[in-house]
Amino acid sequence: MTEAKSPAAVQRLAQGFYWQDIATGQRFDTFRRTITETDLVNFTGVTGMLEAIFIDATFEGGAMQGRPVPGALTYTLIEGFILQSMIQGTGLAMLELHQKILRPVLVGDTIHAVIEIVDIRPTSQHGRAVVTSSIDVFNQREEKVMEYSATRLLAGRSGTLP
Repeated sequence: MTEAKSPAAVQRLAQGFYWQDIATGQRFDTFRRTITETDLVNFTGVTGMLEAIFIDATFEGGAMQGRPVPGALTYTLIEGFILQSMIQGTGLAMLELHQKILRPVLVGDTIHAVIEIVDIRPTSQHGRAVVTSSIDVFNQREEKVMEYSATRLLAGRSGTLP
């Protein structure tokens, strides 16, 4: 029979980074994700973004060809990657967001992002820090489709001071 290990020896899966684990200038690349028709239908349905350009496949009054998706859908898919891999359990608050959409994203496009840590400012409370990241989102042709900066409050390791 195998003896159980103490809880202190068990490492949590998908735990995000504490601010002490990252450094200014550090860069990360997310996984890739192909946006489907189902993604578009579910997103527009749940958000109420029922604009003709998104819900009518025959709409001819748009400025682009294909099935465009809302920029908010692109942004939230990338934020999902960031949450699941970088800030799960350590992200405490989104404090500020500045976003620029550069190109349309269409159903069938595959997106990913490169995240760069641009600033880390420890706070005076509870060992936390305000962390600012620059996020560049690309399609399958490596064309930049969106760029944004996000400022978040991140937890610190227990018992550490800034």
